[in-house]
Amino acid sequence: QVQLVESGGGLVQAGGSLRLSCAASGRTFAMGWFRQAPGKQRELVAVISSGGYTVYSDSMKDRFFISRDNAKNTMYLRIISLKPEDAAVYYCSADSDFSKVQDGRAEYWGQGTQVTVSS
Repeated sequence: QVQLVESGGGLVQAGGSLRLSCAASGRTFAMGWFRQAPGKQRELVAVISSGGYTVYSDSMKDRFFISRDNAKNTMYLRIISLKPEDAAVYYCSADSDFSKVQDGRAEYWGQGTQVTVSS
């Protein structure tokens, strides 16, 4: 059983940046970030393997940067040039199967961290 805890969300001005963190209680292979805005479906942001292989959603390749520190069992998401449409609850997920994380079918999920963007 792996527990995931996100942090780093908050209120940010449009154009600003922030870094989200996801701390895992144990070692994980694949970890990913998803987000869900009010009234919208949850969508993939990016996935990263323990070896550093990454997959990004096509619409998020330019302003979103996923990384991880395996020694700390922690994954990060840096977002730059924030836009009001980036406002959402950001969730992290983890699984031993990379494709399951990418497809949104990961076994483990965090509770989410809220990102609010003021215009």
